[in-house]
Amino acid sequence: MARKRVFFEALTDEAAQAMGAERVEIEHFPFRVGRESRTQTVNGELVVMERRRSDHAPNNDLYLLDRGVRLNISREHFQIERRLFGRYRLVDRGSACGTGVGGDWIGGRDRGGTTHLDAEEEIVVGTPQSPYVFRMVIYEEQGE
Repeated sequence: MARKRVFFEALTDEAAQAMGAERVEIEHFPFRVGRESRTQTVNGELVVMERRRSDHAPNNDLYLLDRGVRLNISREHFQIERRLFGRYRLVDRGSACGTGVGGDWIGGRDRGGTTHLDAEEEIVVGTPQSPYVFRMVIYEEQGE
């Protein structure tokens, strides 16, 4: 039986820098993505401050570092959900700048929104000019 592994993959250098990797595995759904807000500038460099431990679950599964002068990524930007029959959808969680999926735009101005998400479809986080471009990739591994 084939096992599916789902990854969130950067398509631009800025996206890889924001994520801190070329890709991350999505191990559970919903998979929540938002901006890392615990940053400080030290010697001209943006540094992520340590997260405090608490009894509360984090707001996001993946925190992206937005280095722009104008921020594109909201603290609670979007989530990817797995639906029935191997389908997926992207839900904008009320972001300020919106989310582009396959050329269509949802959310922005804190409105939120939902759209179908296919594997390999481009996900632009923020405005249409945002450098933060990703995609969801699905790999099938053959079992023994």
